[in-house]
Amino acid sequence: MNMRVTLLRLHWFLSAQCGIDLIKMLRSIRGVPRYIRDLIRIKKAYTGRLELVPCLFDWYEEGGATRNEYFWQDLIVAKKIFAANPEKHIDIGSRVDGFVAHVASFREIEIFDIRSITTKIPGVTFKQADLMNPKEGIVDYCDSISCLHALEHFGLGRYGDPLDLQGYEHGIRNMARILRSGGVFYLSVPVGVERIEFNAQRVFNPKTIIESAEKNQLMLREFALFTHEDGLVEMGLTSEILDRVGSKRYGLGIFTLIKK
Repeated sequence: MNMRVTLLRLHWFLSAQCGIDLIKMLRSIRGVPRYIRDLIRIKKAYTGRLELVPCLFDWYEEGGATRNEYFWQDLIVAKKIFAANPEKHIDIGSRVDGFVAHVASFREIEIFDIRSITTKIPGVTFKQADLMNPKEGIVDYCDSISCLHALEHFGLGRYGDPLDLQGYEHGIRNMARILRSGGVFYLSVPVGVERIEFNAQRVFNPKTIIESAEKNQLMLREFALFTHEDGLVEMGLTSEILDRVGSKRYGLGIFTLIKK
C-alpha cells in the first residue's frame, strides 16, 4: 500500500469514524485571519445585536460535493429509473439522503434495510429486512431493484448483520428472487483487486459480481466505472476490459442487470 492510500485511509478513519477532520481543521485555521478582519469591519458598520458563529473553512470549498462516487451513482441510476418508469421499484440499503431522496422526488419507492428507519418520508415505504436471510414468500415482487454501495457490506457485521463470508452471494440470490422475469437490477459496488477491507467493505473483481449474477439468471446489460481520475465512464463488456478494471486499486462499478 503506497503512502497516498495510507494517508487517505487515515483521513477517512479520523473523519468518518472519530469525527476528527484534519483537512477541515487546517482550512479553519487558515480562515482565522480573514474572519477576524471581516469581524472588525462588520462591528464598525453594524450597531445591532451581534453573535459570533465562526464558519471558517467554507471559503476554501466548492459550491457542492460533485466529485465523489455517491453523487454520480445516485444521479445516474435515478435518471435510469425515471426513464424506465417501472411499475414497482424496490431499493436495498442505498443512501436515503441521496439516492432514495432522488427517486422519491418523482415516484413511489419502497426500501428494505437491515437497520430501522423511524422517519416518515413522503413517497417512501420502509420494511426492515435482512436480505441475506429474507422471509419466505418474497418472490417476483417487483420489476425494478436498486442496491447502491450496499452489497459490499453484507456479512461483515458493520451494520449489525451476522458475519457471513458468503453474504454478498446470498444477497444477490435473494434480490434476484424478488425481481420478476424481465426486471432490471441496478447494482453498484467497489471494484478492483479483490479483497476484504475489514470491517468496512469488500472490493470485488467485476467478474465475481457477473458470475454470481449469472448463477441467478441475471445478465449484464451495461457497465459503468467511476474513478476519481476519470470520472464516470461507460465501459465495454469484453473480458479484457473487465480484467483491466479488476487490476485497478479501486473504482466504483455500476452494473445494470436484466433477469432472464
